[in-house]
Amino acid sequence: MSNFVPLFDAMPASTSQVDVEFFDPPMCCPTGLCGPTLDQTLLDVSEMIVSLQREDLRVERYQMTSHPNAFLGNTEVMKLVREQQMAALPITVVHGKVIKVGAYPTLAEIKASLNGAKA
Repeated sequence: MSNFVPLFDAMPASTSQVDVEFFDPPMCCPTGLCGPTLDQTLLDVSEMIVSLQREDLRVERYQMTSHPNAFLGNTEVMKLVREQQMAALPITVVHGKVIKVGAYPTLAEIKASLNGAKA
């Protein structure tokens, strides 16, 4: 019997860090862009995510109902949700730091936080 362990089994599933995370309130679909009318704010967020991804940034978006472990795994996000309940959502995190609570940030706010994290 061999004690050989394949190298690929030892590698982590993902080696890159998430740059920007959105912790969304419950919505009817992952982007909230479903239904008979479009919410301009959610459309702006989707466009912002595409813009960030074009800059090779890793962006993740979570909803409590479909990604509960993402919420549970972030102690700062869970603290805000426990204190403010649904009023805390959406919560935006850049490089592990909460930058906005209760509303979506602008692209300029995210870029300023990204630049601040590099300094």
